[in-house]
Parts: sequence; C-alpha cells; structure tokens
Amino acid sequence: MSTSIASRGYQTGFGNEFASEAVPGALPVGRNSPQRVAHGLYAEQLSGTAFTAPRGSNRRSWVYRIRPAVTHGEFTAYAQPHLHSDFAHGAVSPNQLRWNPLPLPTTPTDFIDGLYTMGGNGAPDAHHGVGIHLYAANADMQGRYFYNADGELLIVPELGRLRLLTELGVIEIEPQQIAVMPRGVRFRVELPDGQARGYICENFGALLKLPDLGPIGSNGLANPRDFETPHAAFEDIDGAFELIAKFGGQLWRADIDHSPLDVVAWHGNYAPYRYDLRRFNTIGSISHDHPDPSIFLVLHSPSDTPGTSNMDFAIFPPRWLVAQDTFRPPWFHRNIASEFMGLIHGAYDAKAEGFVPGGASLHNCMSGHGPDAATFDKASAADLSRPDVIKDTMAFMFETRGVIRPTAQAMDAAHRQRDYQHCWQGLKANFPRQ
Repeated sequence: MSTSIASRGYQTGFGNEFASEAVPGALPVGRNSPQRVAHGLYAEQLSGTAFTAPRGSNRRSWVYRIRPAVTHGEFTAYAQPHLHSDFAHGAVSPNQLRWNPLPLPTTPTDFIDGLYTMGGNGAPDAHHGVGIHLYAANADMQGRYFYNADGELLIVPELGRLRLLTELGVIEIEPQQIAVMPRGVRFRVELPDGQARGYICENFGALLKLPDLGPIGSNGLANPRDFETPHAAFEDIDGAFELIAKFGGQLWRADIDHSPLDVVAWHGNYAPYRYDLRRFNTIGSISHDHPDPSIFLVLHSPSDTPGTSNMDFAIFPPRWLVAQDTFRPPWFHRNIASEFMGLIHGAYDAKAEGFVPGGASLHNCMSGHGPDAATFDKASAADLSRPDVIKDTMAFMFETRGVIRPTAQAMDAAHRQRDYQHCWQGLKANFPRQ
C-alpha cells in the first residue's frame, strides 16, 4: 500500500472546534456517524472527558479512519525497566535534590525505550497526580506506535527536535516549544537531528487548560491564538508493526498489521497541540516587590479544590526586572506545593552554577530553597537604578499539590548531585549579635 502524509500545517486556537480533511469530501456534512462514510472510511469518536461533561469543558473528536482502532492483536506485557508509575510506597526525603542531564544513550534507543521516570504522585486509575519523566533517544520509532491511556503527555524538549506523527496530524517541535499529546492518541516519534533529550509531565488529572487571568484582564501570559493543532494527515501502510500502550501504570504491546495513523479526516476539540514558549507574554512588577510565580503560569490541570491545581506548568523566560529597593531574583521560600524544575536553555537567574540545560531539581513540600550564596551576594549589591534584562534563558517548573516521590533510580543515579545542598553553605549570619 502507498504512504500518504497530507495536509501539512496548523490550525490555531486553544480548545477550539476544528474540522480537517486530508482527502476532499471525507468529512460528513450535518452528521457525525452516517450510515456510510465517504471513501469507505469508519467513523469513530475519541472522548477525553465524560460524555456528560459541560459543553464548555467537554473534549471529544470524531475521526474518520481507514480501519477502526480496535483492529490489532492481543496485548501482552512489555518490559521497559526505567518507566514507573507506582508513587505510593517508600519514604520520601525532605532533602533538596538536583541532577545533571540524563546521559544520552550509546546504543540505538527510541523515544519509548528512552523514557526514564524521575518521580510522581497520585495514580493513573485515581485520575489525579502526575508522573515526571525524562527522555533521551537516538533513534526513530521504527515499526512501532504508542498511546498512553493513563494521562496526557506534556512534552518539553531540551536537546534536538521531535517530529510527532499522530492520528490527527503531524506536530514538529524544537527546544523552547512544547507539545501536549492527549490521553489515548496514538503516535510515533522521529528525531530529525538524530538524537533528542527532554522532559515529560504525565498528567493523570483533569485536562490541561489555560489559567483564568482575573485582574490581569483579557490579554497576557499564554494567548489562545498561539496554540497550534495539526491538520489531518494519514498513513496507509500494511506491515508487521507493534502497538505499545501505557495502561494502569504498565506498558503493553500488541501486534498490528497496519499503521494506526490512518485518520483521513477529523473534527472536534480533542487533539494534540503545540505552543512556542517564546510567545509567552510575561507579566511583572514595575514598582517594587515580586508578584507570586503564578504570573508565569502557561497551563494547569485543575483539581477538585478551587484555586489549587493538580499540576501547574510555569516557565521563567527572558524578561526585564525593574522593581526598586527589591531583591530581584526569586526570594527564599518554602511552600505547600512541590516543585520539579528543569532548564531548557541558557542560565537560570537564581543559581550561579550547577543547574544546566537538561538538568533538574526537586524541592518538595516545605523544603526551603532559593538563590545560592553567590547569587544572593551579587543581587544584594546590584545597582537598582538600572533594569536587569534577563535574556538567553528558558527554565520551567512542574508544580504539584502532592509530594513528588522520587524513584529509586533517580535517587541512586550517578548523575545526581549529592553535594547540591553545599550551594547554600556560604549564606552566613549577618545579624549583629549583642
């Protein structure tokens, strides 16, 4: 059979109803599931929320495909020793933790086999919490496809581009862009640069959404028009392939005799999307003191507690600092939330060294953290009559309401910085003793 990747490009807007067809006339008019779909296609609904969810939060798409998604072999267990979802057992240290970048593989490793779990909380079957993973790969996914039934995937590249070929179209991302892969959507990953590394937040809770802006008004932070969803594209390929599924915290595999990326047309609002972090409209103080870091919020997964997220995704992009008589870097703090941070590009303004692109840190609930001694000394002596222009940087944070339980492999990893706490040892008592 022939291969067809058609209708390249993107549609814009967050959560919009889209309609896209790679072959003219493939989309039914006036009904979702006609008795006979054009071109001999099958109609199938993909639902990301309950059927009865309110219209404003209901997420579903109708897809018109060459074969229905049910056509594959029996699933059996698939072993990937570095991917975990059990975050309910074992002691959690309150120590501040930091890691160097995950080493790149030295043998052929694709996106699935390159996943490495750092920690998490909650559980997929309870529909709350997160799994936090890294990926390091040097090979395309060949003859295999993947979907995650446990949660949606927020993918944050740090090194190398990703080409995500999905059921609903093709998404290409590079460092400083992100992609969100909805729960259940099948895809495979190609590496245009030959190798890639980055971060993933697996969201078990409510779907990611844009935050309400409140007093900020109608503009600012991440604007809906900057989110891009792909046009329909499809593969019509027969062969001996495998379908990998993450379900119930485990990986499973099944034989499949065709590409599952065979959706010729689709319409709805449940689809993968990408966003360029460089388009974020940063809000900040122009007088004195800091607003809370929630001003850097890109997306969040709401919880059942108003004002408290299951998960927040915040970024720390280039910006101007102009606050007067104010310590300008992030202040020392302890908070009820738990924070997993990563660095995509450049240097982070709250650390002098040790926190590098591809690295990560974990500050759990009520564990103190903040600028290291060198940063504190520099900022305390800064000339505040001039603005501080922070450029060539992009850091991010996965923040959760639950304690993030690190995996044993993350704690035992050779690339964990076991001397991380030394960065604060230079903070001396300056109070004049009586």
